[in-house]
Amino acid sequence: MNKILHSHLKYKLCISGAAETGHCAEDALERTKALGSAIVRRNGVLITGATTGAPFWGAIGAKEANGFVIGVSPASSEIEHVKKYRLPIDYHDIIIYTGFGYSGRNLLLTRTADAIFVTCGRMGTLNEFTIAFEDEKPIGVLTGTGGMADEIESLLEKARRGRGKVVFDSDPARLVEKVIELVNKEKIQDTD
Repeated sequence: MNKILHSHLKYKLCISGAAETGHCAEDALERTKALGSAIVRRNGVLITGATTGAPFWGAIGAKEANGFVIGVSPASSEIEHVKKYRLPIDYHDIIIYTGFGYSGRNLLLTRTADAIFVTCGRMGTLNEFTIAFEDEKPIGVLTGTGGMADEIESLLEKARRGRGKVVFDSDPARLVEKVIELVNKEKIQDTD
C-alpha cells in the first residue's frame, strides 16, 4: 500500500468567529490576526465568512503576511453583500456570493475548508463548529479569546459524543501546527 501526500496543494483553512466582538477577550484581535498570519506561513489559504469582527481580523493578519483570502458571503451579489448585509470586501482576494443567507453560507464555508479554527464566537460560530464536528473535520479552538471559543470544551463534555478531531491551544502558531498535523492525516491517500 503506497501513501502519498499532495504537498503541492495549499491548505484551505477557515477562521470562524464572532462578527460582533464586544464580548471577545481584550487581546482577541491581535491573537486572531496572528492566527491568520500563522495560517499563511504554513502554506494555507484563509477562508472566512466574508464578515466583520473576528473573521475579518484573521483576514487582516493573512493579508499582512502576504496571504490569499477567500470569503464566502451569505449575499447573492457584491451590492447585496455591502448594502443589505453591511459586510466588508477589504482584505479578501475573492468573495463567493452564495445567496444562501447565513445558515446556507455556514454549510458551504465549513465544507469548503480542510479545517476550521474557532476564535471568540457567538451562535453562528457554534453553528459552524457543529457542522464541522458532524462532518468530522479537524477543528482548532483558540482558547482565551472569549465567547464560544471558551465554551466548546465544556459543550463537548456535556454532549457525550467524544472530542472528535478538536484540538485546543491559546497560542495561534501552536494551534495551527496541531491542526495541520490532523489535516495531513486526512490528506494521506492510498494509491493502490
